[in-house]
Amino acid sequence: MLWFETSEMAQGSALPFTALIARLALRLVSCWPRGALLALLLVAAGGGAEAGTLRVCADPDNMPFSNAKGEGFENKLAELIAAKLDATVDYVWFSESSGYVPNVVGDKACDLVMGYAQGTGLIDDSNPYYYTSYVLIYRQDDANLAGVERLSDPRLKGKRIGLFARTPPASLLALYGLAADAEPFEINAGQSASKAAERVIEEIATGKLDAGILWGPVGGYFAQRSSVPLTLVPLVKETVGPRPVYGITLGLRPNDPQWKHQVNKVIAENERAIDDILQGYNVPVLDAQGNPVAPSTADR
Repeated sequence: MLWFETSEMAQGSALPFTALIARLALRLVSCWPRGALLALLLVAAGGGAEAGTLRVCADPDNMPFSNAKGEGFENKLAELIAAKLDATVDYVWFSESSGYVPNVVGDKACDLVMGYAQGTGLIDDSNPYYYTSYVLIYRQDDANLAGVERLSDPRLKGKRIGLFARTPPASLLALYGLAADAEPFEINAGQSASKAAERVIEEIATGKLDAGILWGPVGGYFAQRSSVPLTLVPLVKETVGPRPVYGITLGLRPNDPQWKHQVNKVIAENERAIDDILQGYNVPVLDAQGNPVAPSTADR
């Protein structure tokens, strides 16, 4: 999961929003903002992983991030952290598509919020456990786009490019004169951003779109599952707009340095194992400078 408020991201900052995420679409809700509720969820609990239980905020239906069956990479990461802390995972489920989380307090408050954007300031966060970016996706058999690495590449002129409206790449398409031929996708109320991303992948595969731009974890996961071979290019070479590489962290309760130290220690000591989990879902894992992180020898 990754939550972005795209109007803020266009200025180089980030607020909670789904991995697109993705956590990638704006939600109009008539309740408290998700960020405020996450803060309430986290502050309400104390200590972190108390009594051998790690309480984790997660979406029950938002692959590749998480689901109720424990099949997402954030499920696997939560399990890894819990195992290192001699704890078991206890999920506090909420649907990201609604834009808010339930008002759960006391013994059901969260110890961790998975996939929290670095530096939001709404709640505390861990050190980044991975870096990633938006990705450009096109068919491998499209010789006209082979080798494209930047949105400023003139070969993208006149191409039908699908992307989610009001995300950072949308402003870059406008800047480079590509917006007129772009196809903006909206996420309907109650719809998962990840599920909506499947439509983008399908239209690239069928040729309705020449290319698409998606949040890296979502684009990588669904591109890998396409019946048509697709090329995935992390957009890390852009020279204008917000920084193209995003650090993804775990949301933590503020004012609990001991818990933060515990979580950061687990991240630091298990960096390779975390990368292996992410790369198993075809997430484009980068270092802080935007260079691809090579898979471990066992994965090659």
